[in-house]
Amino acid sequence: MTIERMNNGHKGFFRAMENELQAGLMTYTWVGNEKFIIDHTEVDPGFSGQGVGKKMVMEAVEFARANNLKIIPLCPFAKSVFDKEQALHDVLG
Repeated sequence: MTIERMNNGHKGFFRAMENELQAGLMTYTWVGNEKFIIDHTEVDPGFSGQGVGKKMVMEAVEFARANNLKIIPLCPFAKSVFDKEQALHDVLG
């Protein structure tokens, strides 16, 4: 499974792909130049239970760390990942 990031100016997304199929999509919105809000996460039902959502959140965390950014997880799923994983709190905005 690969996770790709696409940025479209003020908004963007992380997309999980498996064999040319979209397994999941997580959208975000920029807040200035140093923070972004994860606002929605969805996983294709055919990939349920495979950790696709968490993989996208972790990719966002790695992106934030590499670029000295902060994340505001407004999406309930993303927020639940941050709530469970203390090690991610360094990128909380």
